[in-house]
Amino acid sequence: MLRSCPNLKERGIVIGHDARHNSERWANLVAAIFINLGVKVYLFSRIVPTPFVPYSVLNLGCDAGIMVTASHNPKNDNGYKVYWDNGAQIISPHDKGIQACILENLTPLASSWDATLPKTSPLRVDPLQQIMESYYRDILSLALHKSTNVNSPLKFTYTAMHGVGYNYVVEAYKAFGFNPPIPVKEQVEPDPEFPTVKFPNPEEGKSALDLAMATADAHGSTVIIANDPDADRLAIAEKQSCGTWKVFSGNEMGALFGWWLWTCYKEKYPDSPASDVWMISSTVSTMVLRSIAKKEGFHHADTLTGFKWMANETVKLQKQGKVVLLAFEESIGFMCGCRVLDKDGISAAVVMSEMATQLAYKGISITQQLDNIYKIYGYHITNNSYYICHDQTVIDAMFQRIRDYEGTGSHPKACGKYEIKNIRDLTTGYDNNQPDNKPILPVDPKSHMITFTFTNGCVATIRTSGTEPKIKYYAEICADPSNGQDRSAVEAELNDLVTSMVTRFFQPERNNLIARSN
Repeated sequence: MLRSCPNLKERGIVIGHDARHNSERWANLVAAIFINLGVKVYLFSRIVPTPFVPYSVLNLGCDAGIMVTASHNPKNDNGYKVYWDNGAQIISPHDKGIQACILENLTPLASSWDATLPKTSPLRVDPLQQIMESYYRDILSLALHKSTNVNSPLKFTYTAMHGVGYNYVVEAYKAFGFNPPIPVKEQVEPDPEFPTVKFPNPEEGKSALDLAMATADAHGSTVIIANDPDADRLAIAEKQSCGTWKVFSGNEMGALFGWWLWTCYKEKYPDSPASDVWMISSTVSTMVLRSIAKKEGFHHADTLTGFKWMANETVKLQKQGKVVLLAFEESIGFMCGCRVLDKDGISAAVVMSEMATQLAYKGISITQQLDNIYKIYGYHITNNSYYICHDQTVIDAMFQRIRDYEGTGSHPKACGKYEIKNIRDLTTGYDNNQPDNKPILPVDPKSHMITFTFTNGCVATIRTSGTEPKIKYYAEICADPSNGQDRSAVEAELNDLVTSMVTRFFQPERNNLIARSN
């Protein structure tokens, strides 16, 4: 970093950590390395949510940030995320530069193992109090109804999933004028063992939210708010009139956030041109934001999967004087506004709570509003899931069979009875929807990602995960209510297509793939 950032010693670096095994020790070791180089280090004195680090990079004017976390991964995992001076996760050339430096320095210096150094060095600064005050002041730009939030007719139940989120969410609720949410006591304290959940990931749905539902039922609460262990993701669930719980998908939440943030923007800036406004989503997420943008007159951009791409796209748009209201991806990651250039489960939690409150005042549930959105902008029906595979050779062979389908030397022309119109392969750099057959989005030969566009309008992507042993699929089709399309029939067609895709492309039995458990 000293090569790339000539003012690093003065501007410094911010370092945070979550509550996982060894996270604190690793954060101190990272801090010690920089202190030994004479670099000013802003090291948080206690566990913080991941979004606090990218926020701090901008707030403190640092050259970089590091967050020690494995997010929602299983308990044995750990790692860290790196942010550059623009507040976004690193992309090329910085990632390649860091990798080269690692290979040049494979033997750590003896001084690098002194985890106690940050406790005594004058180069270490604890930014916690400053960032706490500034962050909660800044996210108030997302609140439009603080004066009425205190009388919300809703009771919110909150689970931190044994992570860092509870105290920070309570402060966010206080900033927005809400009463504190009801905590899921069994999961409120940080615990790196994650004793009550098989996977500490609220994206898994009901299996991860059973205790939250029991707590909510016991307190007469109808809305559940859930963060993952490092509090950068958000999940919600709502009690239905029939007594069951609906857990909203990331795509459904993206539709809700898109509608709400656009509604608030119009209310706050009625004379501002829609042409200056943007929303962003990843290419595997629902295209509902594109549909809303088309009807309302603002702009939509899609990027590769991952908030590093969406955040850097946001930075580019900001430099052009544009307003980015939302970035999201289907894996329950949401960036509301631009105060944090990464997904932020804390601010997203209170924005969603304010939206639910304002709907409740009108006698509308979150589920009903989602249906209202789809009636206006089209039913964006999705079918997403994954298979687990720990053998990279099996994964590579599976994708190679798709690229040489049935020995033809090319991608498939159909999937069963469903004809394929276009194929985009971001591993090999092929897109037959472009005049030169080259994709617009960046190509990455180190990961697998193929998108199929079918003649019936369905778009399906299969890809490998960057952090987990998963092969994921994402499929979406849009039904237009104004054309009299029947939602249930379109949904049935999508499900049949996905079944065909799994059978022919994934071949779970042949490849010994493990299906998602719920």
